[in-house]
Amino acid sequence: MKINPADFETRLFINNEFVPSVSGKTFPTINPATEEIICAVQEGDKDDVNKAVAAAKAAFEPGSSWRSMNGTDRRDLLLKLADLLDRDKTFLETLEALDNGKPLGRQGQYGTAVDVSLAIKCFRYYAGFADKLQGKTIPIEGNYLCYTQREPVGVCACIIPWNFPLVMAAWKLAPALAAGCTLVLKSSEKTPLTALHLAKLVKEAGFPAGVVNVISGFGPTAGEPLARHLDVDKVAFTGSTAVGQKICQYATESNMKRVSLELGGKSPLIILDDADLENAVNVAHIGLFLNQGQCCCAGSRIYVQDTIYDRFVSEAIKKAQAIKIGPFDGQNVEQGPQVDILQFQRVLNFIESGKTEGANVALGGGRHGTSGYYVQPTIFTDATEDMQISKEEIFGPVMNIMKFHTDAEVIARANNTKYGLAAGVCSKDAGRAIAVANQLRAGTVWINTYDNFDAAAPFGGFKQSGHGRDKGEEALDNWTETKTVTIALNGPKMV
Repeated sequence: MKINPADFETRLFINNEFVPSVSGKTFPTINPATEEIICAVQEGDKDDVNKAVAAAKAAFEPGSSWRSMNGTDRRDLLLKLADLLDRDKTFLETLEALDNGKPLGRQGQYGTAVDVSLAIKCFRYYAGFADKLQGKTIPIEGNYLCYTQREPVGVCACIIPWNFPLVMAAWKLAPALAAGCTLVLKSSEKTPLTALHLAKLVKEAGFPAGVVNVISGFGPTAGEPLARHLDVDKVAFTGSTAVGQKICQYATESNMKRVSLELGGKSPLIILDDADLENAVNVAHIGLFLNQGQCCCAGSRIYVQDTIYDRFVSEAIKKAQAIKIGPFDGQNVEQGPQVDILQFQRVLNFIESGKTEGANVALGGGRHGTSGYYVQPTIFTDATEDMQISKEEIFGPVMNIMKFHTDAEVIARANNTKYGLAAGVCSKDAGRAIAVANQLRAGTVWINTYDNFDAAAPFGGFKQSGHGRDKGEEALDNWTETKTVTIALNGPKMV
């Protein structure tokens, strides 16, 4: 499918209308496969944030059509939005691939076709909760009726990253809308286009004005004012740990708004000596190279038991050598470019640090081609725990394979990190795999698989990988408050 700037929206979405920014400023969004400008997008800043928050606040006022809407009607709106996403899925797949660089993935590989499908499933999943947010009756002491009810938090800020733009928008919007919140979504300046098309579908689905607002802009000039805004009751952020720390600071310094964070990771994947080798190689390949390595839960620390280490490395290299690299519309492309020049340079700098610190480059180790932000699939061996490539989140197609001897040793090494987002274990022995998984400090542990993102499975981190959960029923806790009501009942006095 061919698209051009006339096919998509570039303005801000405030109070159910597409509008230019107050300042009139724009910024370019770049095709990372060609390094060419796709289009100019309206740049939102503090003034636009104020307008969007005001619209969201008005939509949340008691007596508004949104606050008065029952759960079944919210359910139907979410289902309608999912149907519209399904209708426009080919367009959305192409638009996201153009803006982000990831392949389409319509021939069985990962790509934007998977992402759009996950977003649709997410909206449908949470539609089912819109009319099922129930409280409890509590048998307290005395002649009282005590019950709880779950109410929406209020006006919420959602700040999403560039690596999975549409999926991340769905992970925030779907449960928040099911709960009855109103929102201001700030997309990444690197990938603003699909969020704006989603806004168009929100209006077409029939959501009342002000319920969803979308701001395209930069962190310091749009994200910070949103996180500091006194009329925002909650902020949800997905991104780096460093920025997550700032979000907490802004929330504390303003109105103590609630915060949920899904942050960085340096996830371990443990290959035990009884693993199915072919499956383990496939698991490691998906866990690292998915989305050009631009995945917060990427299995970037691969620990392989010493008795099978050499065989695993040999097969992993063969698998990575077969990766087809190219633009999103190429046939059977598995790997696209990094999202922009900054990420491209960051990945290459990490690769150089690995070389300098003495790790062995078993495959790749440089730029792919001469144009576009492509990085060669790279595999390091013989790295040590103190190297930068073993400690820091690279966010690129850089696999680091290390050797271990005992289960106890690898558990200690896997947990020796400030992060705790995800982990993986490969073994044919279910009992052994579960025993290892139970000792890993991570929010998600995959066994004999990796990167399963079903909407029903909670996702979030331990330690500096954040707090709160996206997906699953647990995500609704981010967007609801529990109110306790206690009523004195007429009746005989208690003796």
